[in-house]
Amino acid sequence: MDLATVAIAATPSFLASAVEFVEATTIVLAVGITRGWRAPLVGTALATLTLALIVATLGVALVTVVPEHLLLGIVGTLLLLFGLRWLRKAVLRFAGIVAVHDEEEIYRREVAELRAQGLRRNRWDWIGMIVAYKAVLLEGTEVAFIVIAFGAKGVGAMNAAILGAIAAGIIVIALASALRAPLTAVPENWMKFGVGAMLSSFGIFWFGEGVGAAWPGDAASIPVILGSFLLASWIAVRMLGGLLPQGARVEARNV
Repeated sequence: MDLATVAIAATPSFLASAVEFVEATTIVLAVGITRGWRAPLVGTALATLTLALIVATLGVALVTVVPEHLLLGIVGTLLLLFGLRWLRKAVLRFAGIVAVHDEEEIYRREVAELRAQGLRRNRWDWIGMIVAYKAVLLEGTEVAFIVIAFGAKGVGAMNAAILGAIAAGIIVIALASALRAPLTAVPENWMKFGVGAMLSSFGIFWFGEGVGAAWPGDAASIPVILGSFLLASWIAVRMLGGLLPQGARVEARNV
């Protein structure tokens, strides 16, 4: 596995997965602190096994069976759509049109809802397990997609993408376990902005490769595409922000 493959697959996989792990960890943390840790840890483990099965079957099958050009075209299209969804949301947030994502507020809301549901002692906490399972599976599905997408270049790239996602998960979980509080210090909104642009850039690059386009400098053109996305997004933020009436900016909430 060469260094370029590791960097191209592992780095964006790490960053994108870290964002998803922060969101999933916030909910699991709320369940564990409010209702006890046994049930949410079981739910988290079951969701992790489900996601590992998805990557092991679907990801490996795609990489080994589907022709590379067809795979790059499909994955490039999906990655572009996925990245543009993140980028659009980030632009609207920074322009003040949509409220900024607030992990602390999400944590407080989850804790209030879980406490309202009550906890029956000496019985298995099915609510806690299901809430944790759904949270990890929902956010983890996007991680699985990202891993499969960045592993589309072959087995080496797949291994690098998996390692990037695992590293992100270990770091986020370790920090949350040590702090026992939402990771509000993580610049999640900025990360989503950058990762959205990054996913969109790779999507365009790989779609071009899939349809037979020859990029100038090959992979060296990716930073140029990324810079173009970031510049266009910054201009969009400035333009949309200028259209808002004074004082109409949406405050940070759990949107």
